[in-house]
Amino acid sequence: MDRQKWVLATVITFAMHSPSNVLGQTGVASYPNKPIRFVVPYPPGGTTDIVARGIAAKLSERLGQQVIIDNRGGASTIIGAEAAAKAAPDGYTILLVTATTLSINPQLYPKLPYDAARDFAPVTPVVYFPYVIAAHPSVPANTVVELITLAKAKPGAIKYSTPGTASTNHLAGALLETMAGIKLLHVPYKGSGPATTAMLGGEVNFVITGIASVLPQWKSGKTKILGVCGDKRLSNWPDIPAVGEAGLKGYEGGTWFGVVTRAGVARTIIDKLNKEIIASLATSDVKERFTAQGFDVWTSTPEEFTRFVKTDMARTAKVIKIAGIKLSD
Repeated sequence: MDRQKWVLATVITFAMHSPSNVLGQTGVASYPNKPIRFVVPYPPGGTTDIVARGIAAKLSERLGQQVIIDNRGGASTIIGAEAAAKAAPDGYTILLVTATTLSINPQLYPKLPYDAARDFAPVTPVVYFPYVIAAHPSVPANTVVELITLAKAKPGAIKYSTPGTASTNHLAGALLETMAGIKLLHVPYKGSGPATTAMLGGEVNFVITGIASVLPQWKSGKTKILGVCGDKRLSNWPDIPAVGEAGLKGYEGGTWFGVVTRAGVARTIIDKLNKEIIASLATSDVKERFTAQGFDVWTSTPEEFTRFVKTDMARTAKVIKIAGIKLSD
């Protein structure tokens, strides 16, 4: 073998067996050099899709590569999560996750086609979406305190709607029952739209949903918002009291969205995604648009997000167990 061929063979052999993998690191350094697939485990048009598209547009600009939305709705986010879990660990597939994907599904499904703890690498949370309690005008309660008093006087008679059994909205209702010592009647619907329509039509007494779903009706007097499901009031609507002010300190009802990628993706790629997604969310137009719809922009390091998910899984498991929530409900 002549000297030139020997040198080339030596370099290739070293690169393939070196812990730092020189050839692999070259690919990392040029990341991204092709479009990125952004899997959204919900159908187009919903709140999750709106958040994903807002991030994707800015991320495309910052990375210089197209970020393509891939809606994989269905099966309580399982279809989309499975698609992302089976993707190559190269950073070219990212997944928008919610509490449903990582915190709720593992508690309810004995077998999942993905492992919430092992198959994904957290990048950053992106928004927190606090819920509100919105009641039909005929309900003789104008505050959360009055609603609790009404529920105590009529155990099991006060009906509330959510987008479905074991949804984060349902967990918020179950936690309200536990902390307030009341018994409500949960009525699940197929989505936030039908759940809100049921409240507006008087089929149920109140709905637990995002403020964007009831904002027009609230402004026109077709519903009354009794409280924000948390300890703090919303910055855009400071006149709406927080449920925590009704003596339920620590009460929290809402959901969070975050971005993860496939486990095994190089840390340099995860750090780049983290940096660019956070920068995208910090732009004034994105932040203002999300805030106007009731979202709180929320970001962190991958380590902080990992710790949060573990804590949220434990908290969710506790609520589900105490409330006895099952998919067959």
